[in-house]
Order: sequence, then C-alpha cells, then structure tokens
Amino acid sequence: MRLGTAGTLRTVVFFFASICAWYSGYLLAELIPEVSLTSAVYNLRSLSEKPLLKAPAPKRQKCDHWTPCPLNTYAYRLLSGGGKDKFAKICFEDELLVGEKTRNVGRGINIAIVNYVTGKAIASRYFDMFEGDNSEPMVTFIQSAPPKSLLFMVTQDDGASRLKEDAKKVIEALGSKQIKNIRFRSSWVFLTAKGFKLPAEIQRENINHSDSARNRYSGWPAEVQIEGCIPKPPS
Repeated sequence: MRLGTAGTLRTVVFFFASICAWYSGYLLAELIPEVSLTSAVYNLRSLSEKPLLKAPAPKRQKCDHWTPCPLNTYAYRLLSGGGKDKFAKICFEDELLVGEKTRNVGRGINIAIVNYVTGKAIASRYFDMFEGDNSEPMVTFIQSAPPKSLLFMVTQDDGASRLKEDAKKVIEALGSKQIKNIRFRSSWVFLTAKGFKLPAEIQRENINHSDSARNRYSGWPAEVQIEGCIPKPPS
C-alpha cells in the first residue's frame, strides 16, 4: 500500500507542476506585448538591410585635375597621342581645345593659341609631319600668335619626320628644351608664352621616345602629359 500511495503522490505532484508551468508561460505571454517582439524582429531585420554609408563622390575639377587650381589661375592639361586609338588632347579652363570629341586632332603637331588676358581660344590647327611640307606653315601659324598669347603643342602619331631645323629653332626660341631631341613617333607636349614669361615652377614640357623594347603600344611609346595652373594677369 505504501508503494502505491507513493506512486500516486508523485503523479499528483508531477501533474500539479505541469499545470503551474503552463500557467506561468501563459501569464508571461500575456505580460509581454506581441508588438514589442514584432518590433524587435523588424528592427534587427532593418539594421541588416540598411545601406552602408558611402563617402560622397569627389567633385570633378577643371581639365580633370585631382585638386582645384587656386583662384585667379587658369587650369591646363596637355596629353599627347598614344598608339592608333589614344588621341591627343589640349584642355584649357575645362574647355577641350584639341581632341577627338572636337574633331580637330590630327597626325603631326597639334597647336592651340589662347589669349592670355581674356582666357579665350584664338585658333587651333594640326600640322602633319609625316606627309607633305607642313613645317613652314606651322612656323607661320606660331608666328601669327599675337603678344600676350599662350601656345600649347602636342604630338599625335609622328611629329618629327618632316619637321625642319628652322621650325625647331623657332620652337626652341620659345623655351623648348626637347624639340631638337624629338624623333620618329616621340610623344611630346609643350606649353609656352609669347610676349611674357611664365613662372619658373610651371610644368612646361615632357617627352617620351619610341623604343621597340619598351613601347606601350605596338610601334608607339606611352603618351605623356603635363598639367598645372597658370596665374592670370593682374586686373
């Protein structure tokens, strides 16, 4: 009898404990609002779906400079041609003076003339130095630039084969240190002024010669460039 009584007592205790556990769970569910649980799940999901903060895109500078030119200066960038598909460019104050998009770039030496006082383009032309006698017309064009002019020169393909010594002397007199070293398909860029002097720190010239062992393109060296900021004339 004692064993039976003990077994019955354990059953009653177990049943009572189960009832208490169920009731406690019921009360807990009633006390915790369903909205709070839903909100918590939603907030966790929202955190995972929120886009990462991104730094704003850098503002584009004139002539694609990395940093803006100071006030009261002109921005410029000269780029020689490279290979068959990389066209030369002359950019001044964010205006493309010579380039593929303006459809005025050609084989040889490309030249743009700018009024230094107003910052406005005067003229631009290219002179084929591979075919034809264009060395003398180029000299005439350079000499036609009025005083207080900026002159920009860049090569596209070959700028040396038919470039005569007289023309080299004219460009050398304008300050070029490399024009007498130019060779077949050399990449060359040059900035000069007529009627005034540019500051000594202005980047004015760059050259890269064709070398079959080191050329970037088949038969052509890598393009070269110069860029900078030219102080405007006092107002």
